[in-house]
Amino acid sequence: MLQTLKLKWIYSISISFILLNALFIYHEIYWILLLPLAIAIVLLSLFSLDKFLLLIVFLTPLSVVIENSDFNIGLSLPSEPLMFGAMILFIFKLIHKNNFDNRVLKHPVTIAIIVSLLWTFVTSVTSVMPLVSFKFLLSRLWFIIPFYFIGTQLFHKYKNINKFLWLSIIPISIVVIYTIINHAGYDFEHKPAHWVMSPFYNDHTSYGAVLAMFFPVFFLFLKDDYSKVVKSLAVFFMLVFIVGIVFSYTRAAWLSLGFAGILGIIYLLKVRFLTLILTTTIVLGLFFAFQADLLMMIEKNRQDSSNNLTEHVQSMSNVTSDASNLERINRWQSALRMFIEKPVFGWGPGTYAFQYAPFQNSDEKTIISTNAGDGGNAHSEYIGPLVEQGVIGMLSFIIIIICVYYRSTLLYIRLKDSRKKTLVLVVLLGFTTYVIHGFLNNFLDTDKAAVPFWSFLAILTAMDIFHSKENALPDDQQMG
Repeated sequence: MLQTLKLKWIYSISISFILLNALFIYHEIYWILLLPLAIAIVLLSLFSLDKFLLLIVFLTPLSVVIENSDFNIGLSLPSEPLMFGAMILFIFKLIHKNNFDNRVLKHPVTIAIIVSLLWTFVTSVTSVMPLVSFKFLLSRLWFIIPFYFIGTQLFHKYKNINKFLWLSIIPISIVVIYTIINHAGYDFEHKPAHWVMSPFYNDHTSYGAVLAMFFPVFFLFLKDDYSKVVKSLAVFFMLVFIVGIVFSYTRAAWLSLGFAGILGIIYLLKVRFLTLILTTTIVLGLFFAFQADLLMMIEKNRQDSSNNLTEHVQSMSNVTSDASNLERINRWQSALRMFIEKPVFGWGPGTYAFQYAPFQNSDEKTIISTNAGDGGNAHSEYIGPLVEQGVIGMLSFIIIIICVYYRSTLLYIRLKDSRKKTLVLVVLLGFTTYVIHGFLNNFLDTDKAAVPFWSFLAILTAMDIFHSKENALPDDQQMG
């Protein structure tokens, strides 16, 4: 009797849905076809938050930004609405169950992140454009809460770290292959490289930054711990990434990988901290001793961005005629003038792009500058917070970075398991690429860069708390 009743309900719901579909399609309303998928995603989020988060990870590189100029709103679909949903769901579960691991809350990286968020709230209240600043704060929260706070719980299981890495690498590789095919139609020239990754990325710099962040990860999957199939896949995707990075023409990405490579060598060779300090002191001493000669060399460099890769590398130090480099300097100079006017609380999170126009000097403008000052952000993850949130804003971000390196270095030294040591190192090197990239660009207000950035921090924190002991749980030994 019960079985018959269940079947009747199933048939009734199915027939009703088919009839409803037919009615909507007849009236040319096609979004109803997505309803089953939407219901499936909602059920997944309610009953398996970890799988829901991994779904968002996979969808983020494939998401497309939809902008509405009338309401000054830009959303990456479908990733950002799903992130917002994950954030709300996590908050409700936290209030209902209150079972979040206190060890995460007491971790130095977490404390630094919370302090940074609190200061972002304070400066949103004092902002010259509060609506813009609170929108910035909200978007920052839907990046940090799912991918750092939920992420640390997700990575309590070691195998989920591998899942996260592969579910990031595969969709990014799809975008890279799409970009390479698209770019090939323009003979891999420099100018088309700025937009051939559209609609997945807005420009080549954010695209190159994300590729650089994940590139060190491949060295983890080349270890003997993994099967030949995994190694073969790692080699294939690694080659795809190399082609993508080279033809992204993103000089900051190339530079960041160079720095990450040097740091990797320092860790592998176990160079002592005192030796690093002495070496850095000598290098800085030589720089100041020969700064006049170096400045003359830089001023003589008039190599602009070019199709030739060697010439493109040379253009990195061209601050005389390269429009891209000069525009960065224009933005930074404008930012410093803004900072002098509001050094404590800043202008408010997310406001630089709307406020910097009057602070441009005519002799510093370039061919890509605009009088309206609608060209974008401050091109720096350090100068941006300095302008928008004052000295404390910049310091709060730097302190997060310091805490990450300090705790990760201690963790790397403490770990005995070679697999775990390699994982910590490659994730830290991926993080390093963005730390370096952040001197020249800022993308943490976009989902493409924010997801790996905060997730990498979550991985390092989870490794420090849950996976640093040798008596790991059986699940921790699953390599996936």
